[in-house]
Amino acid sequence: MYWRRFLCGALLVMTGPRPVVLSGPSGAGKSTLLKKLLKDYENVFGFSVSHTTRQPRSGEVNGKDYHFVTREEMQKEIDAGGFIEHAQFSGNMYGTSKAAVQAVQAQNQICILDIDMQGVKNIKKTDLNPIYISVHPPSIEVLEKRLRDRETETEESLRKRLNAACIDMELSKEPGLFDLIIINNGLEDAYTELKNILAEEIQKAQGSRES
Repeated sequence: MYWRRFLCGALLVMTGPRPVVLSGPSGAGKSTLLKKLLKDYENVFGFSVSHTTRQPRSGEVNGKDYHFVTREEMQKEIDAGGFIEHAQFSGNMYGTSKAAVQAVQAQNQICILDIDMQGVKNIKKTDLNPIYISVHPPSIEVLEKRLRDRETETEESLRKRLNAACIDMELSKEPGLFDLIIINNGLEDAYTELKNILAEEIQKAQGSRES
């Protein structure tokens, strides 16, 4: 096991590969990079499935892409201390539960957490000690095109996402906040950057599984 236990809401980390926090605006390409990483290293990485109160998009699977819950259900778990971090965006709640992280821990895998900027700052207050990575689009114009091509956003929600993306990308420049910022101008180059920063942890995890 890589993590010892939860203590006062913060995770204490045992010796072993560090968890990975992946952040960045919707449409930057996080999900695509994550899916590729999990496919190539399915026995090394485990995805911490976040909770959300938003409605599923076409093709999303409950329990795989997100745990889709009601606001009442999620608030109840938050009040009970069941979440490491949580935030609100565009009227919906998002968060990482302790149970979701423990599920990855039980498999002796490196835990990947896909969280927003609010979540990143909350994780910074814990003892999790992950590798912090932010994925950015090459420009706001490219991001807008990607979001429009999804055909899942209203004009209002699109504006909110673009405004939030501008703020998040500016905040991510804060020194020491992220270990790496990947500009996703092409999937293969972005994926190579991602693998390079994780190479040492991948080696540790593979070594521990073979021993």
